Amino acid sequence: MIVLDRVSKQFAGKRQVTALHEVSLTINKGDMVSIVGPSGSGKSTLLNLVGGLDRPSSGAVHIDGEALAGLTDDGLTRVRRDKIGFIFQFFNLLPTLSSLENVGLPLHLRGWSRSKVDARSRELLQLVQLGQRLTHLPEELSGGERQRVAIARALSIYPPILLADEPTGNLDSRTGAEILALIQDLHTRLGSTVVIVTHDMTVAERCSRTIALKDGHVVEDVRR
Repeated sequence: MIVLDRVSKQFAGKRQVTALHEVSLTINKGDMVSIVGPSGSGKSTLLNLVGGLDRPSSGAVHIDGEALAGLTDDGLTRVRRDKIGFIFQFFNLLPTLSSLENVGLPLHLRGWSRSKVDARSRELLQLVQLGQRLTHLPEELSGGERQRVAIARALSIYPPILLADEPTGNLDSRTGAEILALIQDLHTRLGSTVVIVTHDMTVAERCSRTIALKDGHVVEDVRR
């Protein structure tokens, strides 16, 4: 499902910084994988490359057999739209839209009819146990509820790949545990491939595989 072949990423500045150095790994369909490592180890860079949000300096990233390097910007947008759901630490909800509207936004952008968008958004909010918060704005929700809305939005197309960047990092421990349990439950029910970047080893150890990065290199790959 996800293959990285000798992937490197450098960032230019006053001096060049290598965020990833010839990383090769394969993540199979249906896996639930955590990516761990200290700040600056390359975790978020790796996630951005897998998600098509950035391009590698060298090497190749393949998603479902398709090489991202050969795609135009429009082609990368198509891959993100059709195959990848993103969950971010800080939710990234639009403050003037209700829960229902935030979840439905990606579907409107795909040209779905209003009635179809409304039905899918309601279904997803029920799935994340927020059927009673359909018309609430983000400021009227707790942190955990906002993250549930963000997860519902990420699942709006039932993506085969779900990428989560510190999904519990902005939450208290109890709420974080609830969100992780929800992600695990959705992973089991929907069969999506899940990749979670985290500093929290409690989160990491709930995944079937943990990949550790340090200074842009894979230093450990543990399967459970």
